[in-house]
Amino acid sequence: MEKFPKVIIIGAGFGGLFAAKSLADKPVDVLLIDKNNYHTFTPLLYQVATCALDPSEIAHPIRTIFRKNRNVSFLLGEVAAIDPGNKQITVQTSKTAEQIDYDYLIVAAGSQSNYFGSSDLETFSYDLKTLPDAVDLRNHALRLFEKAVWTDNPEEVEALLTFVVVGAGPTGIETAGALYELYNHVLDKEFSSRNLQARVVLVEMQETVLNAYPQDLRQRAEKQLKSLGVELKLGTPVKRVQQNQVELGDGTIIPTHTLVWSAGIQGSPVANMLGIELVRGNRVEVNQQMQVIGHDQIYCIGDMSYLLDNDGAPYPQVSPVAQQQARVAAHNILAEIEGKRLQAFSYQDLGSMATIGRSRAVAWLFNRIKISGGMAWLAWLVFHLITLVGFRNRLNVFVNWVWNYITYDRSVRIILDRNLQKE
Repeated sequence: MEKFPKVIIIGAGFGGLFAAKSLADKPVDVLLIDKNNYHTFTPLLYQVATCALDPSEIAHPIRTIFRKNRNVSFLLGEVAAIDPGNKQITVQTSKTAEQIDYDYLIVAAGSQSNYFGSSDLETFSYDLKTLPDAVDLRNHALRLFEKAVWTDNPEEVEALLTFVVVGAGPTGIETAGALYELYNHVLDKEFSSRNLQARVVLVEMQETVLNAYPQDLRQRAEKQLKSLGVELKLGTPVKRVQQNQVELGDGTIIPTHTLVWSAGIQGSPVANMLGIELVRGNRVEVNQQMQVIGHDQIYCIGDMSYLLDNDGAPYPQVSPVAQQQARVAAHNILAEIEGKRLQAFSYQDLGSMATIGRSRAVAWLFNRIKISGGMAWLAWLVFHLITLVGFRNRLNVFVNWVWNYITYDRSVRIILDRNLQKE
């Protein structure tokens, strides 16, 4: 039986998934490793957190994706060590630690929230990096409404129903808008015995939202957020976080039990296992071929990688970059095996978009076409439906979105039996 070169891929996010797809049915033996047995469509995590979608609708089993590709196998486990010298990794599974050899390694372990050294922020905030994060935030928010309806103290009710979102990038404004619509257009009808009014505050250290977008789109986004009812606190950082309040840099104190953190990310701790000097944000410096500097058989892609574009700025940590880098890494591994010339990474930027709420969005298509409002919202819906993994997931999400639009209702309003450590 012919033995093919072994390619190990760490992480089944956008980068790892697309790398495995690009290597499927090719003359290589692919092992995809992840601590979860599913791929998460992370751009829609906030919709799980705000009861618009069920967790299963944005997740797809990894084994199902590759069940027809005989050269791709999957291992459920967590990488514990990487030995570049011996071309070997150690994986901790449910039973034991396994050492596995490789010929080529693709590191695509993604990113995690960056709390900038604040232990209080890490303890008392919620983030949206994983599916469990989204479910935890959903449970927490629904519990607060259940508690508020039976609380007599008006000040405590206000704190229970005040939600602070930190970071006004796409994730932050999408989360803030969805939270406001959930609380003031859905839950208010179910808790009609009390006149409950939720407050959503979006905090940003910069002077504007969506700092990477053109100025006119930033202004449109701010206008749409305000028209929805979201309060904006721009140009001020978070100074101190406690369990029941947030203090801003300008001295403002916001009584709240909920802070959603979307103001910074850093590379996965897997980066530290490579034994190399990392660059800003715990990221791995790579060359134009997506190879780790000094380790030609190791490729790093996605949020973990650090590569400068033609303007001297690092490529953004977004899914389209990860997907395109994955294809280049896979192509170069096959080219190296065949003795062919390696390909340099060249990013094809299709643009950026962010949704704010019902018929509210901004889009910068191909970095030339600027649209906002209902048309941008429809463009956002179509793009995410097309890129979502799995036909059944696409169908379910489409049906839910239509139902939500027609009825202004959200069907996934269940509290799971789970102890929330941060409540």
